[in-house]
Amino acid sequence: MDLQALSLLVEIIDSGNLSQAARKLRMTRANVSYHLTQLEKSVGAQLIRRTTRRAEPTEVGLRLYEHGRAINNELLAARETIADLGQGLQGRVGLSVPSGYGQMVMSDWLIEFKRLYPGIVLDVLFENRADHLRDEVDIAVRVISEPPLSVVARSLGEMRYVACASREWAARHGLPRTLHELRASPLITAGVLGRQLRLSAYQGDERQEVSLEPTLSSEHFPFLHQGILAGLGVGLVPDYVVQREIASGEVLQTLQEYRLSIFGTQLYLLYLPHRHQTRAVRTCIEFLLAKAGRGPMPTPA
Repeated sequence: MDLQALSLLVEIIDSGNLSQAARKLRMTRANVSYHLTQLEKSVGAQLIRRTTRRAEPTEVGLRLYEHGRAINNELLAARETIADLGQGLQGRVGLSVPSGYGQMVMSDWLIEFKRLYPGIVLDVLFENRADHLRDEVDIAVRVISEPPLSVVARSLGEMRYVACASREWAARHGLPRTLHELRASPLITAGVLGRQLRLSAYQGDERQEVSLEPTLSSEHFPFLHQGILAGLGVGLVPDYVVQREIASGEVLQTLQEYRLSIFGTQLYLLYLPHRHQTRAVRTCIEFLLAKAGRGPMPTPA
């Protein structure tokens, strides 16, 4: 069987349709269709069910895809081993990290990683997009309640929100002591354009939900941090945003009997199960898990 044709089948199934596969392979759609037809003739079975939007594998196509994916990954690993001989760890890692957690926690981690592995190119996106993993993204970090079944999800820990205000604001207005008072307060929190924010408050097995109407809203968490310290209202932010000011007493907490959440309670590291992971990507995954206290630190090559 022609390995090039088998690789083409893998690309079609990964891409989801013939047109997208053609763009990635820099071929015409007609050429991709021709080679697929030739492969199906050589196998003697239909491999892809074509629709106007999707290319779905048949049972035979899926089995061939799995073999093709394994062969591609082995070839990539062999090429990487040869390229790395006599050199330090090299390669590229595409990362997508949440705007807030990425800026205020992960930035220091990634600077440390780059110092340890200067030969690795880091391409970091600070974003809160729903499509976690794309062609240019090897690893995504997201705050979500349940990760998609189509990805490998490694827990980085729990995401804790705090209700808080500057000591100055609390002295003038008093801290909210109930969820109703919190909702009625001038709120400083993250927001998503066009989406109604809802706060989940857990107390034991009991869960309450409250709609929010912030007076200051942004995806830029350092800006929210400034707003809280400026005494503009009650902050509803992840604990890492104000942990130093809480420790110093500059910012006061309230409603500590609740476990609060807006976008999710867990932080996950996500990657695709079928995509070949280079040594650079594997090392970055191990490093990030170690920084989050979820595994041993990799040894620099």
